[in-house]
Amino acid sequence: MNTEKPPGTTDELTWFKSSYSTGSGGECVEVAERRGSVHVRDSKDTCRPGLVVDGSAWTAFVGFASR
Repeated sequence: MNTEKPPGTTDELTWFKSSYSTGSGGECVEVAERRGSVHVRDSKDTCRPGLVVDGSAWTAFVGFASR
């Protein structure tokens, strides 16, 4: 089995800050997507463990929260 990664690939996630985030240090989350899952973390304390949820669960949550 080959465990080498192709050049230019990485395990790091690309995080996106909430569009409701302000620079004033308020409560905010960051989200990163992977195939089939969504990662969520506190943008003020990125060293703390975040949450990983199934993509369909995240879609349901966002739909409910946007009502």
